[in-house]
Amino acid sequence: MTEHLKKFIATGGYLGLMPVAPGTFGALWGVGIHLAGWCFLPKDLLVPWLVAWLFIVSWLNHVLTPWAIEKWRGTARKEGDPGQFILDEIAGYLVVPLVFQVDPFVAAIYGFLLFRALDIIKIQPARWIDRNLHGSWGILLDDLVSGAYAGVLLHIAMFFWSVERLLFWL
Repeated sequence: MTEHLKKFIATGGYLGLMPVAPGTFGALWGVGIHLAGWCFLPKDLLVPWLVAWLFIVSWLNHVLTPWAIEKWRGTARKEGDPGQFILDEIAGYLVVPLVFQVDPFVAAIYGFLLFRALDIIKIQPARWIDRNLHGSWGILLDDLVSGAYAGVLLHIAMFFWSVERLLFWL
Protein backbone atom coordinates (compact mmCIF):
# COMPACT_ATOMS: atom_id res chain seq x y z
CA MET A 1 0.00 0.00 0.00
CA THR A 2 1.44 3.37 -0.96
CA GLU A 3 1.97 6.21 1.51
CA HIS A 4 -0.62 8.28 -0.31
CA LEU A 5 -3.26 5.52 -0.09
CA LYS A 6 -2.47 4.89 3.60
CA LYS A 7 -2.92 8.59 4.38
CA PHE A 8 -6.13 8.78 2.32
CA ILE A 9 -7.68 5.79 4.14
CA ALA A 10 -6.37 6.65 7.63
CA THR A 11 -7.71 10.21 7.44
CA GLY A 12 -11.08 9.25 5.96
CA GLY A 13 -10.45 10.87 2.61
CA TYR A 14 -8.45 13.63 4.32
CA LEU A 15 -11.32 14.65 6.66
CA GLY A 16 -9.01 13.76 9.54
CA LEU A 17 -6.77 16.62 8.45
CA MET A 18 -9.46 19.23 9.16
CA PRO A 19 -8.11 21.88 11.54
CA VAL A 20 -11.26 21.71 13.71
CA ALA A 21 -13.08 18.56 14.90
CA PRO A 22 -11.38 16.04 12.59
CA GLY A 23 -12.95 13.10 14.44
CA THR A 24 -16.43 14.53 14.04
CA PHE A 25 -15.97 15.16 10.34
CA GLY A 26 -14.37 11.75 9.87
CA ALA A 27 -17.20 9.97 11.68
CA LEU A 28 -19.57 11.29 9.02
CA TRP A 29 -18.25 8.48 6.81
CA GLY A 30 -20.00 6.09 9.17
CA VAL A 31 -23.26 7.99 8.75
CA GLY A 32 -22.82 7.87 4.97
CA ILE A 33 -22.18 4.12 5.01
CA HIS A 34 -25.21 3.60 7.26
CA LEU A 35 -27.61 5.68 5.18
CA ALA A 36 -26.29 4.33 1.86
CA GLY A 37 -27.08 0.81 3.05
CA TRP A 38 -30.51 1.87 4.29
CA CYS A 39 -31.36 3.65 1.01
CA PHE A 40 -29.99 1.18 -1.52
CA LEU A 41 -30.16 -2.27 0.04
CA PRO A 42 -33.08 -4.49 0.95
CA LYS A 43 -33.89 -3.94 4.63
CA ASP A 44 -32.83 -7.49 5.57
CA LEU A 45 -29.30 -6.76 4.30
CA LEU A 46 -28.74 -3.58 6.33
CA VAL A 47 -27.34 -5.32 9.42
CA PRO A 48 -24.94 -7.54 7.41
CA TRP A 49 -23.88 -4.41 5.47
CA LEU A 50 -23.14 -2.53 8.71
CA VAL A 51 -21.34 -5.51 10.28
CA ALA A 52 -19.22 -5.97 7.14
CA TRP A 53 -18.22 -2.31 7.14
CA LEU A 54 -17.53 -2.40 10.87
CA PHE A 55 -15.15 -5.33 10.31
CA ILE A 56 -13.50 -3.65 7.29
CA VAL A 57 -12.95 -0.35 9.08
CA SER A 58 -11.77 -2.10 12.27
CA TRP A 59 -9.37 -4.25 10.26
CA LEU A 60 -8.00 -1.17 8.48
CA ASN A 61 -7.65 0.49 11.89
CA HIS A 62 -5.50 -2.42 13.10
CA VAL A 63 -3.43 -2.56 9.91
CA LEU A 64 -2.76 1.18 9.74
CA THR A 65 -2.32 2.01 13.45
CA PRO A 66 1.46 1.40 13.56
CA TRP A 67 1.92 3.49 10.40
CA ALA A 68 -0.30 6.31 11.75
CA ILE A 69 1.43 6.42 15.14
CA GLU A 70 4.81 6.71 13.42
CA LYS A 71 3.56 9.17 10.77
CA TRP A 72 2.08 11.63 13.27
CA ARG A 73 4.50 11.04 16.16
CA GLY A 74 4.80 14.22 18.21
CA THR A 75 1.70 15.86 16.72
CA ALA A 76 -0.97 13.75 18.49
CA ARG A 77 -3.13 15.25 21.24
CA LYS A 78 -2.45 12.02 23.08
CA GLU A 79 0.69 9.99 22.46
CA GLY A 80 -0.20 6.91 20.46
CA ASP A 81 -3.59 8.20 19.25
CA PRO A 82 -3.15 10.72 16.43
CA GLY A 83 -6.19 12.96 15.90
CA GLN A 84 -5.76 12.73 12.14
CA PHE A 85 -6.36 8.96 12.29
CA ILE A 86 -10.16 8.69 12.23
CA LEU A 87 -10.94 5.07 11.36
CA ASP A 88 -11.87 4.49 15.01
CA GLU A 89 -14.53 7.22 14.84
CA ILE A 90 -16.06 5.65 11.72
CA ALA A 91 -16.16 2.23 13.41
CA GLY A 92 -17.56 3.75 16.60
CA TYR A 93 -20.47 5.37 14.78
CA LEU A 94 -21.23 2.11 12.91
CA VAL A 95 -22.05 0.50 16.26
CA VAL A 96 -24.89 3.01 16.81
CA PRO A 97 -27.23 1.77 14.05
CA LEU A 98 -26.38 -1.83 14.96
CA VAL A 99 -27.58 -1.26 18.53
CA PHE A 100 -30.45 1.10 17.59
CA GLN A 101 -32.33 -0.29 14.60
CA VAL A 102 -35.66 1.45 15.25
CA ASP A 103 -35.27 4.41 12.88
CA PRO A 104 -32.28 5.15 10.61
CA PHE A 105 -32.72 8.91 10.72
CA VAL A 106 -32.88 9.03 14.51
CA ALA A 107 -29.72 6.92 14.60
CA ALA A 108 -28.04 9.09 11.96
CA ILE A 109 -28.84 12.40 13.63
CA TYR A 110 -29.24 11.87 17.37
CA GLY A 111 -27.05 8.77 17.41
CA PHE A 112 -24.26 10.63 15.65
CA LEU A 113 -24.49 13.58 18.06
CA LEU A 114 -24.66 11.30 21.11
CA PHE A 115 -21.78 9.19 19.85
CA ARG A 116 -19.53 12.21 19.31
CA ALA A 117 -20.42 13.68 22.72
CA LEU A 118 -19.82 10.35 24.48
CA ASP A 119 -16.60 9.77 22.55
CA ILE A 120 -15.32 13.15 23.72
CA ILE A 121 -16.32 12.83 27.39
CA LYS A 122 -15.52 9.07 27.59
CA ILE A 123 -17.81 7.47 30.16
CA GLN A 124 -16.33 4.40 31.89
CA PRO A 125 -15.13 1.93 30.71
CA ALA A 126 -14.30 4.01 27.61
CA ARG A 127 -12.12 6.33 29.72
CA TRP A 128 -10.22 3.40 31.23
CA ILE A 129 -9.71 1.88 27.76
CA ASP A 130 -8.51 5.22 26.37
CA ARG A 131 -5.99 5.65 29.19
CA ASN A 132 -4.77 2.09 29.66
CA LEU A 133 -4.91 0.20 26.37
CA HIS A 134 -2.38 1.10 23.73
CA GLY A 135 -2.01 0.45 20.04
CA SER A 136 -4.85 -0.35 17.70
CA TRP A 137 -7.09 -1.88 20.39
CA GLY A 138 -6.77 1.16 22.62
CA ILE A 139 -7.54 3.50 19.74
CA LEU A 140 -10.57 1.47 18.59
CA LEU A 141 -12.30 0.04 21.66
CA ASP A 142 -13.17 3.30 23.44
CA ASP A 143 -15.02 4.41 20.30
CA LEU A 144 -16.90 1.12 20.04
CA VAL A 145 -17.99 1.48 23.68
CA SER A 146 -19.13 5.07 23.06
CA GLY A 147 -21.09 3.92 20.00
CA ALA A 148 -22.80 1.20 22.03
CA TYR A 149 -23.65 3.72 24.76
CA ALA A 150 -25.16 6.07 22.17
CA GLY A 151 -27.34 3.27 20.79
CA VAL A 152 -28.51 2.28 24.28
CA LEU A 153 -29.29 5.92 25.15
CA LEU A 154 -31.42 6.16 22.02
CA HIS A 155 -33.40 3.12 23.22
CA ILE A 156 -33.85 4.77 26.62
CA ALA A 157 -35.03 7.97 24.92
CA MET A 158 -37.48 5.90 22.85
CA PHE A 159 -38.87 4.46 26.08
CA PHE A 160 -39.86 7.97 27.14
CA TRP A 161 -40.58 9.55 23.76
CA SER A 162 -41.78 8.28 20.43
CA VAL A 163 -39.82 8.50 17.16
CA GLU A 164 -42.25 11.18 16.02
CA ARG A 165 -41.43 13.32 19.07
CA LEU A 166 -37.69 12.86 18.52
CA LEU A 167 -38.04 13.78 14.84
CA PHE A 168 -40.15 16.82 15.83
CA TRP A 169 -37.05 18.36 17.42
CA LEU A 170 -35.20 18.33 14.10
